[in-house]
Amino acid sequence: MTTGNNPRKILISGIQPSGQVHLGNWVGALKNWVQLQNDPAYECSFFVADYHSLSGDYDPRNKRRQVMETMTELLAAGLDPDRCTLFLQSDLPEHTELCWIFNTLTPLSFLERMTQFKDKSGQQDRNVNMGLLDYPVLQAADILIHHGQAVPVGRDQVQHVELTRDVARFYNRKYGVDYFPEPEPYLTDTPKLHSLSDPLKKMSKSLGEKSCVTLSDGPETILKKIKGAVSETEGRLTIIEAELDELLTKPPEKRSLDEETLRGQAGAWNLINLLRLFGHEGEAQAILDSQPIRYGELKPLLAERIAERFADFRERKRELEADPDRVLKIFAAGAERARETARKTMREVRRTIGIG
Repeated sequence: MTTGNNPRKILISGIQPSGQVHLGNWVGALKNWVQLQNDPAYECSFFVADYHSLSGDYDPRNKRRQVMETMTELLAAGLDPDRCTLFLQSDLPEHTELCWIFNTLTPLSFLERMTQFKDKSGQQDRNVNMGLLDYPVLQAADILIHHGQAVPVGRDQVQHVELTRDVARFYNRKYGVDYFPEPEPYLTDTPKLHSLSDPLKKMSKSLGEKSCVTLSDGPETILKKIKGAVSETEGRLTIIEAELDELLTKPPEKRSLDEETLRGQAGAWNLINLLRLFGHEGEAQAILDSQPIRYGELKPLLAERIAERFADFRERKRELEADPDRVLKIFAAGAERARETARKTMREVRRTIGIG
């Protein structure tokens, strides 16, 4: 918690261990985390959200490997344990204890209207479990147990931070205290990366290996994936980006373009945006200025630039994988630091609610 001797705001965020980190994860979260850890205005904590990942469909035989890989990749991406606190969510059972207490305060109607619950339920309609519904309450506990004041999110995730603010108010009002802060969303302008295989959807590991480029992919794998990316066959962008974004927010029956045309336009713009992010200055604009787009030039160039950008990441990851004890020690030390705050919070919460 911020004190007179420590004016920095507490900033916290987490990432699920559901497979290798991909470009969408990088531009949506990790890139910003690496920058924020160096911002003197914030005291940063980042965690691997393994409890959260249990609500999805997964093979328990692979979970530990996924957790270890995510821990390794956070370090390889540039997160520095001397500049931020890194920990594993399940190393702090206080998170789930506080979640239960928050469950007794949170109206069911607030959870049923959450967009993510609707989206996730549709993706795994045979496994619509309570974890999917309760996900935002655990997220509130993740943030508030450390008295988080800032949460880095994209605009599509502001709803979750708003619920966390609601939960903080519910607690403070019920128990007549001014204890939990109401955290603010730290808005990040994150480009929307679309699936390579289905550009009408966002980039996601759940859509299959061909959908995304991971930071661990080598040059040959990247080239193969980019070459297979869906794009506009004639190489002409007939709609502007703003129009594309607007169309993608509408249900299919209300779109002015047929699905095949829209998919091609979305795919072509996705490749251009990737080159804007990872290419050299002016390369993406040169492609746009010389339409029709020559994919035989664009795709190999894009693959080369992505491979170049994450060459250091791949090397650091190999070094860390050769020394897993180092990774475990870093996260254990981070958990010990985070545990001090979590335990102190729970002692005070138990006392306040009358069971401590």
